[in-house]
Amino acid sequence: MKMIFRWFPFGDDSVTLGQIHQVPGVSGVATCMPAIPVGDVWPLDMLEKLKTEINAAGLEMEVIESVNIHEDIKKGLPGRDKYIENYQATLRNLGKAGVKCLCYNFMPVIDWARSDLAHELPDGSTVLSYRHAQVTQMNPSKIAEAMEKKALGYSLPGWEPERLGAMGADIEFYQSMTRDDYWKNMKYFLDAVIPVAEQAGVVMAIHPDDPPWPLFNLPKVITCAENIRTFLSLNTSRANGLTLCTGSLGANRDNDIPAIVREFAGAGRIHFAHIRNIHFLDGVDFDESAHLSACGSLDMYEIVKAFHDSGFTGYVRPDHGRMIWGEKARPGYGLYDRALGAEYILGLWEAMTKGRERHGMR
Repeated sequence: MKMIFRWFPFGDDSVTLGQIHQVPGVSGVATCMPAIPVGDVWPLDMLEKLKTEINAAGLEMEVIESVNIHEDIKKGLPGRDKYIENYQATLRNLGKAGVKCLCYNFMPVIDWARSDLAHELPDGSTVLSYRHAQVTQMNPSKIAEAMEKKALGYSLPGWEPERLGAMGADIEFYQSMTRDDYWKNMKYFLDAVIPVAEQAGVVMAIHPDDPPWPLFNLPKVITCAENIRTFLSLNTSRANGLTLCTGSLGANRDNDIPAIVREFAGAGRIHFAHIRNIHFLDGVDFDESAHLSACGSLDMYEIVKAFHDSGFTGYVRPDHGRMIWGEKARPGYGLYDRALGAEYILGLWEAMTKGRERHGMR
């Protein structure tokens, strides 16, 4: 497996490439180009310039996150074909720039939701938290306003200002859409872009819904093993795969994350892993936590072991970290706690690898 770090370019990150390069075992970054409007083509010259900057810091640019899908594609509107053509062009440019994996999502309207971006824990650190009653009592604009106040001036992927104006109308549109219709729109997109991804040498890795249950009566489909099986059956190419986010899927206590990893990593369909821990509270409420198993409700050892036992060779990044040691950064994306998380995951991986070697196992 390859350990990488998420990094936001163009001055939109408190963490520098030089700092990331100093984190032992980290080989590259997963990055993005948030300045490109949703639906537009990502220009090859901008990708190559970004890659040059990253490579100059001693890091690789093999993973891209957040080539967002235009809402017309998710809605199945007549205008979707031009946006699909743009997505195909972006995939070709990603391949030319040496990108090997694209993390994306098909979540309608709202990419992710939290009630607080800086909930203080007893030790004084702050984390992203979710209180279902608070989220459902606010409309999306109020959620965005509350999150923006604690974003410290950094962009929040999925909550871009230009998307907020249409959120109300978009949510209303989906009230009459069935889940079957949503699956059909997803298949239409996959059948159009996966052959292009194959030709470009890029694997596509869909991110689960976050949280993995309906909000505002919007269709949520990447939420559990059964639905993942349905998704993968829509297009059986290996290029149609998953980003396994332990925190997103793990928020549903019925999801057995190690079992999900073994099933889909074993089949070669997990290309990217976002590994983080969460602490269950009452009902479906949760706080994000440090990566260590004892700090949350997910067993990190069993999750990492499932990847290791499955022969996983894809990309891993330590997902959201706490804000610790006085750091001021984009919520969830500071340097210190994610660096601790990376070393914890790498330590588990090394112990498993050497343990197997010493017992004559491969």
